Amino acid sequence: MKPFLEKDFLLDSRTAQWLYHDVAARQPIIDYHCHLPPELIANNHRFANLSEIWLHGDHYKWRAMRTCGVDERFCTGDATDWEKFDAWAAVVPKTLRNPLYHWTHLELRHPFGIENTLLGPETAKAIWDTCNGKLATDAFTTQGLLKQFRVEVVCTTDDPIDSLSYHTQHRANTQSTTQLFPTWRPDRVLMMDDPLQWNAWIESLADVSACSIVSLDDLRIALKNRHDFFHEQGCRLSDHGLETAHASAYTERELVATFARARSGEVPSPEAIDQFRSAMLYEMALWDHVRGWTQQFHFGAQRNNNSRAFTQVGRDTGYDSMGDLPIARPLQCFLDRLDGTDQLARTILYNLNPRDSQLLVTMMGNFQGRIPGKMQYGSGWWFLDQKHGMEQQLDDLSDLGILSLFVGMLTDSRSFLSYSRHEYFRRILCNILGDEVERGLLPSDRGLLSQLVQGVCYTNARDYFGFDRR
Repeated sequence: MKPFLEKDFLLDSRTAQWLYHDVAARQPIIDYHCHLPPELIANNHRFANLSEIWLHGDHYKWRAMRTCGVDERFCTGDATDWEKFDAWAAVVPKTLRNPLYHWTHLELRHPFGIENTLLGPETAKAIWDTCNGKLATDAFTTQGLLKQFRVEVVCTTDDPIDSLSYHTQHRANTQSTTQLFPTWRPDRVLMMDDPLQWNAWIESLADVSACSIVSLDDLRIALKNRHDFFHEQGCRLSDHGLETAHASAYTERELVATFARARSGEVPSPEAIDQFRSAMLYEMALWDHVRGWTQQFHFGAQRNNNSRAFTQVGRDTGYDSMGDLPIARPLQCFLDRLDGTDQLARTILYNLNPRDSQLLVTMMGNFQGRIPGKMQYGSGWWFLDQKHGMEQQLDDLSDLGILSLFVGMLTDSRSFLSYSRHEYFRRILCNILGDEVERGLLPSDRGLLSQLVQGVCYTNARDYFGFDRR
């Protein structure tokens, strides 16, 4: 019987152990998609305690706590940080076989150095005190943690109206070992189904662009100016969080009428909104191509399902789930329109519903060419960034695409401790390869194997995105 979380955790063969310890574990990290707050990085934030770094904003943990009957005040409410941590510690033993159990103890081991101790009610205070002591040191500030995890690049997720002032501030810090780049995330321009919030955002866009947005062309000009500004600030990726793809036929006249209706505070028809989204996504995709960016599409999240909770605690608090809208035909139409004029940028496709995994891999194969791995099947995301989801993603990509060109794992997280997910992914990758070597399904060629693992863990991403590296 193997001890829990020992050094060969998830590594079931000698080949897997060699691949992980001698190759994968040595690779730096390029975190090309995350939700870390750039302000905390630029200001080298020091966390007050373990609850602040571990529980604030973590909807994964909140969902588990609610499932176990924990009152909301210990999740998003007014309980003290110690009370929230103590409530989480009481839940952890109940999460056996949930990925949170693995992640929790991986994060305690690295970076905190807590080994052979399981988190629970009896150990909560000792772990709290030990971790808080380390958080008070320079090695555990935001930049200290990024250095410990050997993170070379962080790409945050940024609204077009953001000033990017913290990215500018961080770029001036020549002592940091991590580069910080913005990512263009224009989801709010598509949210015309809520004219009140949409119009408030349009006004903010007008303010930051120093222009008036009265017409659809005004909107285009303001967005394009911000896109140019993001590029000047080092941005090389866009990202779109969509329930499905959008590729409806439209005319300019229809778009102008829809814009005017929403600008006056009316809710356009669902068909008109889909036309508007189709047009905006297409036009922004053209800008990405001209600039040489990579566009990312995260499909399948059905958000804010609990209206009572949304009213009480707001969005992004753990009340989202998988959606099941059709995706194949609109995605094909969207990609084909861009490819037809040779204006399809590098593209990464992510699915949240596992139903769509093989669909996306086969779809991206229709539009490959000239650039190695131009169309990428994104890593297991959100509900799928657990052991089974990662294994399925790697298997589907291997079966229907080219694994050796994959740009690898990302955190997609708001937590500075989530880099343990890269360790988790790398162990799983090495175990799959090691198992197939042991069974004679892959050659025992250390050169071939190490080249694949090094590429997936680091060099493919380094070479694919074209960041302005120091």
